[in-house]
This record gives sequence, C-alpha cells and structure tokens, in this order.
Amino acid sequence: MARILSLDYGRKRTGVAVTDPLQLIAGGLATVATSTLFEWLNDYIGREPVECIVIGEPRQPNGQPSENLQRVMQFVNRWRKAMPHIPIVLYDERFTSVLAHQAMIDGGLKKKARQDKAIVDEISATIILEDYMRSRKRSNA
Repeated sequence: MARILSLDYGRKRTGVAVTDPLQLIAGGLATVATSTLFEWLNDYIGREPVECIVIGEPRQPNGQPSENLQRVMQFVNRWRKAMPHIPIVLYDERFTSVLAHQAMIDGGLKKKARQDKAIVDEISATIILEDYMRSRKRSNA
C-alpha cells in the first residue's frame, strides 16, 4: 500500500505529514521551504510510493477563501499538470493552526519551541492528514 502525504502550504514554508505504508498512522515528516517544495516532493515520491497528496484548503472561519488560497491553487494546478498519476485533494484546514498550538501546549512544549513556525506547520499538516483519514473512514463506514 502507498502512503498519503499532507501539506500545510504557506507562502514561505510548507509543513509535510505522511502516513505509514498501511495508512493507519499520520506523523509529521518535515517543514520545507515552499520555493523548493515541488522538487522536494518529486525526490520523496522517487523513494516512497505515494497514493495521493492532501493539501490544506485555506478558508476563513466564515468559509470564505483566505488570501493564501490563490497560491495553493497555483501549486495544485502545477502539480496536476506535471504529476497527473498522483492525485492531489483539497481538504478544509480551518483551525488547524489553533489546534497545532493547543497540541504543543498539551504536549508540554516550552513557549520558545511553540513560537517555532516550522513546528506549527508540520503539526498542522499532521492534523489535516488525521482529519482526512477520519473522514475517509466515516465515508466508507
């Protein structure tokens, strides 16, 4: 079975999470400079089989598109054109940063570590992936 990747796409950095090969557990993988993300993903996919990529769809709390949605869609369109054999799925990412900060507090991370945006991005990608996996289980039940 192939892995599922998840991206918390940002202007400067992108958090990346991945499942295990059986798609049972999601875990943070890396935080990548967005400017090198496409190449980084190509390299990763060259080493590991990937079934699909889930990318956070940035929306405001009221459901309206956020300012980052245009950048996300540019990346999605580029990906679909270059790698049509690996689907990319948009998934609502509202409140993932808030949940990531709460997870860091609950996990006992010191304030200095909680200010590291790279950690927040990676945890956010993990939350997106966990939510996506739960939604798949619900729809298959």
